[in-house]
Amino acid sequence: MDFTFLASTMVTLLKAVPTTLILFSLSIFFGGPLALVIVTMRVSGNRYLSGFAKGYIFVFRGSPLLIQMFLVFYGLGQFGVIRYSFLWPFLREPMVCAVLSLALCTAGYTAEIFRGGIRAVSPKEIEAARSIGMSGFLMVRRILAPIAFRHALPAYSTEIVLMMKSTALASLVTVWEVTGVAQRLISQTYRTMEVFLCAAIIYLVLNFIILQGMALLEYSLSRHRRAAPQPLKA
Repeated sequence: MDFTFLASTMVTLLKAVPTTLILFSLSIFFGGPLALVIVTMRVSGNRYLSGFAKGYIFVFRGSPLLIQMFLVFYGLGQFGVIRYSFLWPFLREPMVCAVLSLALCTAGYTAEIFRGGIRAVSPKEIEAARSIGMSGFLMVRRILAPIAFRHALPAYSTEIVLMMKSTALASLVTVWEVTGVAQRLISQTYRTMEVFLCAAIIYLVLNFIILQGMALLEYSLSRHRRAAPQPLKA
């Protein structure tokens, strides 16, 4: 094991971490609101909206992310309405295509996670909110959304970690994030073990930070479940 080579490889891969973080952050930033739209349609009670949401979730949960990314990167340019539109200067960029495919995919999974959180809300709490005259929007903001989010947070944290690991697929559409740079180093040095070991350490550290942040968020949102300190007995 050449530790000098490991150190130089780690420095090289760390330079690609900002690209990985940009991919991850943008996919979560755009995928989260889209998931809220999808889950709203899913639980709306409207047959057509609910059917569209079910179809969306089925397609993006049922097909591999790699194929979705290839379809976005290579397939959108096949349509003249897109190739000759104002969107084409953006959609021909590998970074934009990678973010778009990651966001669309995570929206499908996140929508189903949020739906599970909504179903975990007790009907009694909704009835209590209605009995005191809360409007629909106020009830969602003060009762439904906070409780549903707390229930969905453990599963959503897993989806967040999966999205961080899924950014590695962006290297296949020529986005040079950590995995892409690692593959390029391997093609130059033929030292697979050392390069992928450094890449694995980087992903482990990033996911550890994410999990710690999500654990702190869950802890702060669950204060009411922690036992109050007992008074000391004389």
